[in-house]
Amino acid sequence: MYKKVLVPLDGSELAECVLPHLDIIASRGGVKTIAFLRVVKPFYPVGDFMGDSMSGIDVVSINKDAVTAAEEYLKKLTEKIKYPGVKIGWEVVRGNEAESITEYVKKSEVDLIIIATHGRSGVSRWVMGSVADRVMRSACVPVLMVRAPGCVPGF
Repeated sequence: MYKKVLVPLDGSELAECVLPHLDIIASRGGVKTIAFLRVVKPFYPVGDFMGDSMSGIDVVSINKDAVTAAEEYLKKLTEKIKYPGVKIGWEVVRGNEAESITEYVKKSEVDLIIIATHGRSGVSRWVMGSVADRVMRSACVPVLMVRAPGCVPGF
């Protein structure tokens, strides 16, 4: 049913709660490709907030280090994941999380997205927003949202 599955991760153990669900879907057959995606939000110093202590070279270095760390994370994670007949890949992109995930889905012919939701509710959800919610609203493919352990019900 699902040939290409996208698993966006943010590098946290919390986000990895999707892996047992992926295991069930991938081991049932039919999945040909699993793509792990890590979106790195670019660092931009805000106005004079950093003062004279940060140069453009520092900003470039911070952004480069973030991408390198994301690549190392995905490489290490995917080395442990094996399913017979399933191609495992990963990619790191820079940008806004929800928009980048949705763009990846459009260009990569993804059939299913499996994403963790951190289980925020109330004011924290309103203030911080929810990448998983925005992906669900903007993607044109099924989205399996997995509640992270420790979620507290609320409105």
